[in-house]
Amino acid sequence: MAETREFDLVLFGATGFVGKLTAEYLVGAAPESARIALAGRSLDKLTAVRDGLGAKAADWGLVVADSTDQAALDELAARTKVVVTTVGPYLRYGVPLVAACAKAGTHYADLTGEPLFIRDAIDAYQEQAAASGAKIVNSCGYDSIPSDINVYQLYRRSVEDNTGELVDTTTVAWLKGGASGGTIDSGRAMMEAIAADPAKGAVLSHPYSLSPDKSRDPQVGRQSDQALSRASAIDPSLDGWVSTFVMAAHNTKVVRRSNGLLGWVYGKNFRYREVMNAGKSRIAPLIAAGMAGGIVAGTTVGALLSRSSAGRKVLDRVLPAPGTGPSEEARASGWFTMKTFAHTTSGTKYVATFSGTGDPGYKGTAVLLGESGLCLAFDTDKQPELAGLLTPAAAMGDALTDRLRAAGMTITVDRA
Repeated sequence: MAETREFDLVLFGATGFVGKLTAEYLVGAAPESARIALAGRSLDKLTAVRDGLGAKAADWGLVVADSTDQAALDELAARTKVVVTTVGPYLRYGVPLVAACAKAGTHYADLTGEPLFIRDAIDAYQEQAAASGAKIVNSCGYDSIPSDINVYQLYRRSVEDNTGELVDTTTVAWLKGGASGGTIDSGRAMMEAIAADPAKGAVLSHPYSLSPDKSRDPQVGRQSDQALSRASAIDPSLDGWVSTFVMAAHNTKVVRRSNGLLGWVYGKNFRYREVMNAGKSRIAPLIAAGMAGGIVAGTTVGALLSRSSAGRKVLDRVLPAPGTGPSEEARASGWFTMKTFAHTTSGTKYVATFSGTGDPGYKGTAVLLGESGLCLAFDTDKQPELAGLLTPAAAMGDALTDRLRAAGMTITVDRA
């Protein structure tokens, strides 16, 4: 990548809810010498965001570009080393920016939790991005860095200890946080796409739909994202019940893609799933069942309503609008912990922990996305030599892990 580019990092979508949070994080986290720009559709709104960031951001550039204007996106990508984008739903608005970065050899990070978008981007731009040297890194927020880095670090530890390949591996999620209109709108975009083309449903249902080479995927039988069981079935140290984790259907695909991108190093019998902690009170089994059933019911009803204009109007009335999210107080009071329990072929057991303070989808995600962008801009000599459509672990590995630890995240691997 040419060193003469005007910017190190451009934040696209800086006037949106998560975009502003990410900009605020970058003010404190970026090196003093970093050349940063804010990008979006409105110069006035971009100016207002920059003015609200204080003196350190006073010299940041402003770039006007619309997600539907390919020429403007091409120009944006050519001016910077890295683009970080919060403009979603990515299925509706994300492909033109991927195209621009793949063409220009510009690194890219997003927050998508949309397998349909990732599959489309892989099919259209994997070869071009690999040839240009662009790292197009999807899912650099709570979806899916904690999951992806936990399993990657388990693999690294098993190699260090010479304890064999990973086999049965399960992540358990504990969290306190809210959901934004943008997150919900991403789900709606996928439901509408499937309503228009039912064949796309296979991308959501197949565990290896994001695989780089399906002929080499582990043959370990059915791997369902639905869950309802006692937590002790995962590990004897756990009490209570676990249920379906709303992000599992996406995160598990990202982790399996990392395995493939890295050469299937996790193991030929690597089996992975994610669940949500439902507590250990007397009513925990009912809570767990309600969580599992609610996700299925919500997905089913949403898919049905997405098939007609009348149904979509109903969703417009009852769901939060894009651009909304938890209050500052709620974001500050949130937290998350992801524990990944793994077994290896030698019988060794490990547990990896990834935890942080603040609402995971917003305060936590601003850290995760911001550090991903900074990692792509400034730590290229510490990263795997891969290009194309990548996952966080395959693109940045230990370099991103080190950055996140320095940013206050807890990332550990212990031998059980």
